[in-house]
Amino acid sequence: MLRRLLRIVPPVVVFACVMFSAGSAWAQASIVGLVKDESGAVLPGVTVEAASPVLIEGVKAVATDDQGRYRIEALRPGPYKLTFSLSGFTSLTRTGVDVPSDTVVTVNADMKVGALQESVTVSGESPQVDVMQASRTQVLRVTSSTACQFHAT
Repeated sequence: MLRRLLRIVPPVVVFACVMFSAGSAWAQASIVGLVKDESGAVLPGVTVEAASPVLIEGVKAVATDDQGRYRIEALRPGPYKLTFSLSGFTSLTRTGVDVPSDTVVTVNADMKVGALQESVTVSGESPQVDVMQASRTQVLRVTSSTACQFHAT
């Protein structure tokens, strides 16, 4: 009975060690932060993109919540470039953000109001011109009270 128990215990212990060490090997990092404008007001809806050559997909993007906070999770260790963009504000780029393994890196951003841009869209139908038939139209104006007769031939 003891021999049978010794045969089962070592594989279970090895399996448990592998599972716990694999969990720490898969630990990944996050980038979090708060986005505000120049006056200190939080900015919801800002698109935050994290780009890095270590990412399989190349770029991960999230949007800030209603309190101006964002969180980009499951990042591999390496250098990142963060881009913050929102309509009506100047885009902000942070390069050289080093993200070590199993760490939460905080990167806050203060965005400046950009130039107001307006676009005008004009739509309407252009008049159709018949290029296959040529005809001439003439408008005659009668200025006297004398009756005029026209005969078409």
